[in-house]
Amino acid sequence: MRFTLTSGLAALVLSASAAMAADKVELIYSDTVQEGDIRTTTLRAEFGECLGDEFDFKSYHGATLFKQGTELTAMQRGNLDMGNLAIFDFYNQVPSTKILGAPFLFRDYAHMRAAWQSGVLDGLLAEIEEKANVKVLANPYIGARHLGYKGDEKIMTPAELDGVKLRMPPGEGWQLVGRAMGATTVPVPFTEVYTALQTGAIDGQDNGFPATRAMKFDEVLTHIGKTAHLVSNNQFTISLDKWKSMTPAQQEKVQACATNFEAALDKITVEQEAALEADMAANGMVIYTPDLDAFLDNVKKVYADEKQDADWPAGLIDEIAAVGK
Repeated sequence: MRFTLTSGLAALVLSASAAMAADKVELIYSDTVQEGDIRTTTLRAEFGECLGDEFDFKSYHGATLFKQGTELTAMQRGNLDMGNLAIFDFYNQVPSTKILGAPFLFRDYAHMRAAWQSGVLDGLLAEIEEKANVKVLANPYIGARHLGYKGDEKIMTPAELDGVKLRMPPGEGWQLVGRAMGATTVPVPFTEVYTALQTGAIDGQDNGFPATRAMKFDEVLTHIGKTAHLVSNNQFTISLDKWKSMTPAQQEKVQACATNFEAALDKITVEQEAALEADMAANGMVIYTPDLDAFLDNVKKVYADEKQDADWPAGLIDEIAAVGK
């Protein structure tokens, strides 16, 4: 009898546990950032743990679940709940977002953050929801992108970048940025950049100081020209179908934790940029500021010649520029 009662109790407990697990909101997340990266640990601590027991947050990193650039499609097909996307991922479906990938759009981190908080970009966010069926929860800062390369001389102008094989992420928007800066662009997935630098398949790449250190690119690079041509912020995004499946209270919790993640990663990234720049310089990296006006002029010319601003919302470029002035 004791055995029967005990077995029955165990079955009851297992059944209750299964029911509790079933009640949890599962959130499957994917990105290209490595497991040991500070962005990964910050995500899990400031978003995942913030969600609490009502959610089951599972994050996959290093492009182990989905390859770079395929996350948006996976969310739209119901195969993925969340991702940390680049604005370039939306170009084909939401052409007006092309304005957010233009080099030198933001003056610096403070301008970028003020622009997102000002409301001038709310129309683009609404259009992303409508056309891409995903919701942007936050825009965590991941560092200003600079020209990092192997070489003997400082590259001061776009003319001097001509013929330099610059890695840019796969995708038309990314390639345009590198081309507008004056380089010969080579599409290479993020996880393959280190090897490509080592073998000479590429001469350089354009990540910021945090990503450059996290991926150990500074072991191979000799120079970093501080162009800050992209003040990079990723779109921390959730499938709209998943979002709508949650209760208002659950949505409020997810949004609050996403905002928490954004604030935490912003702070860490800003601190890392200064510390890592000093450390790399101390270890022999040549870090300098090139002729930014020359690069800006070249970007304007390429974008105008190729009519890349045709899809930009009228007047938005001026509204963004006016923020904080």
